[in-house]
Amino acid sequence: MVLCGVAITGFTVCVMSDIITRLAGRPWLWLQEVTMTFFIYGVFIGTAAATRRNDHLYLAVLAESMSGRKRLAFETFNRVVVLGVAFSMMYFGFLNVLDGFRSLRMPSMTPLASLYAAIPLCGALVALFTVEQLANGWRNGFEERSP
Repeated sequence: MVLCGVAITGFTVCVMSDIITRLAGRPWLWLQEVTMTFFIYGVFIGTAAATRRNDHLYLAVLAESMSGRKRLAFETFNRVVVLGVAFSMMYFGFLNVLDGFRSLRMPSMTPLASLYAAIPLCGALVALFTVEQLANGWRNGFEERSP
């Protein structure tokens, strides 16, 4: 969650700095690359954080209407599907990263792989958080406890 906040804050600061330097007539071209990097990492890390909080990739309304074994089976199925998506993100994201070494970003000449790395990172975090939810749900049940 903190990483997502850092990325979105970095994105905001970079956009403001880009606007200010352009208005001053002395634009910093590298700011656009940094802004794009913060934005992409913020989105993908945010996806993982939302998954951990059950705010993303989750069919909450249908699951909340169930209880007992039926809910356990449905919640498990939901998370197995999310796990499949996470593994797909890791595998195909890794292939994208490898392919990204053939293209460079301008003006820094860094490989596009530096951007594509956010995809398998997100997949790994989503997989980790989904396994955590499965373990906790199997141990304690998936029903939400009132505070």
